[in-house]
Amino acid sequence: MHQVKLSVEQDSEAVIHQTIVVFFLVNAFASVLVYTLIVLKTGAINPYLYQGEYQKYFIGTGDYIKGISFDTSTTNAVLNGFGVIYFLSKKNVKMMMLCMIILLMTGSNLTNFLLVAVLLFMFIFQTNRDQKSLVFVCLLFLVIFLAKVSPQNNSYVSNYLESIFNSAGKKQPVENRLPIRLRPDSTLTPEERNEKMATLYLDSLYRLRDEKQNKMNVHPVSYIQKIAIPTADINTAPYQHKSILSPVEENMEEFIQRHADELTLSRDHYFNPKLPGKILAYQQTFDFFKQHPLKIFAGTGTGNFSSKLAFKTTGLNIAGGYPQKYIYIKDDFLKNHLDLYLNYFTKPDGFHSIANNPNSVYDQLLSEYGFLGLLSFFIFYLGFFLKDVKKLSYGIPLIIFLSGIFFVDYWFEQLSVVLVFELLLFLNIKEEAGK
Repeated sequence: MHQVKLSVEQDSEAVIHQTIVVFFLVNAFASVLVYTLIVLKTGAINPYLYQGEYQKYFIGTGDYIKGISFDTSTTNAVLNGFGVIYFLSKKNVKMMMLCMIILLMTGSNLTNFLLVAVLLFMFIFQTNRDQKSLVFVCLLFLVIFLAKVSPQNNSYVSNYLESIFNSAGKKQPVENRLPIRLRPDSTLTPEERNEKMATLYLDSLYRLRDEKQNKMNVHPVSYIQKIAIPTADINTAPYQHKSILSPVEENMEEFIQRHADELTLSRDHYFNPKLPGKILAYQQTFDFFKQHPLKIFAGTGTGNFSSKLAFKTTGLNIAGGYPQKYIYIKDDFLKNHLDLYLNYFTKPDGFHSIANNPNSVYDQLLSEYGFLGLLSFFIFYLGFFLKDVKKLSYGIPLIIFLSGIFFVDYWFEQLSVVLVFELLLFLNIKEEAGK
């Protein structure tokens, strides 16, 4: 942060602005290039509606639009959210629209929601007549994307919210993505292994019977006209999802079997709660403090409860690799956030969402650094930028936007989102000081 501040102080405002423009242009080029490759591969101009290849793209097309952050599509979405706010304030229409388009391409519903809230704030308090028109254009882009480009994304959000508010909250069985005949023996209980053996035996009997009947029914046929061969309906269940476990997911399944005694949530295939996983993660944190009140002030320590480091040191390759000889897992993390994460991310893809991910800056600060750490963040980090709040222009909506996305991931453990935020804030402070 100090190095970013020094660079802003030493360079002119024009140079910094041009650097920001080039950054978003290069990022947009990388994003569009990936999109173009997907179009060429699928043959569909709109891959958000393409259901072939077992829906490899379709509603998840945005997951591949990662830009130049070398991270997730959510990171790309947040960065372009910053771009929309910045270029809207600068009245740079072309760059604002470009950033809005790239943001929508990522398909990040939560980022869209947060940006809409910030744009409405700017519409009411910070924009002139021309800028209000630009806000309307951004909102129109969002409506068009949800209605025409990716309507199933809108349906996904509606169904998810309906499942939260209308569900009875009872445990319901969650079907495993693989048929039992295809699941590795290492992931099965003794009863399931017996079931797999019986299923394979019955399958072999049915196959032999069918082969015998086919041989008996063979007879010459005279064809009078061309026979119409029915084509596969890609909208049916067998073609909508390819049930293949990735190596990371296989490792997680094996990990659950080895630590079944400690993992009370993920070992329970019937655990399908009403609330999203991110809310349950905060409940775990508060329950932990009830049981360990002395840790409320200073937390559990770095990498011990809720952080990217805590996930990385498990050796499960969830948040990157880690040397095998240094692997460790704190019990507090194992029985809480890791258990919660494994519960959702070893289930079918529909459960693999940001809403079910326990990652959050606020949760990290509170659980690993305690009340003092969280207080220090508000006083010395956000407070540093807010001390001259009356002198900030686009810095205020940027702070609001950042405060919202801090619920999404562990942003301080990667050099992307926070770095760009600080650059824009220091630039805004310099601009206002020069007036």
